[in-house]
Amino acid sequence: MNALSLSDFHRAMDVNFWGTVNTTLAVLPTMRARESGRIVNVTSIGGKVAVPHLLPYDCAKFAAVGFSEGLRAELARAGVSVTTVVPGLMRTGSHQFAEFRGKPAAERAWFGLAASTPGLAMSAQRAARRIVRAAKRREPEVVVGAPAKLLRLLKDLFPSPAMRAFSVANRLMPDARTG
Repeated sequence: MNALSLSDFHRAMDVNFWGTVNTTLAVLPTMRARESGRIVNVTSIGGKVAVPHLLPYDCAKFAAVGFSEGLRAELARAGVSVTTVVPGLMRTGSHQFAEFRGKPAAERAWFGLAASTPGLAMSAQRAARRIVRAAKRREPEVVVGAPAKLLRLLKDLFPSPAMRAFSVANRLMPDARTG
């Protein structure tokens, strides 16, 4: 495993899981009272497929996906819909603010290249249009971006070969261990 600590996992859960839970629970009483509402929880392809070098993030996003899916089932008869959004790589520049361990410059360069490549990463505007459409239609889940859809499909249909491919990809990525 790369240079991660327990605090990395706590922080990822605080932001990416508890942030989703806390904001959802804050609006839920009003929605239940009026028997109407739409909750849209933005997760990540990392919540469906564990991506190398993003383990704390993946864990938190898997938890957010589970929360969103369970919430949808529990709120179905209350008139509240829940849409789980599963975006792939986005061209937002977020890699510039991500925290990397081990060899941060090499990690940032690798993720930056992937996140800025058209066809591999999606524009925020295009993703936003798809997310709004999914919310209006009360879709249970929307995977945003063709590469994310393909990645999820490959992992679901061929789990063992997909995990081997992720292991190979991990070997090609910068070594994240310190020292």
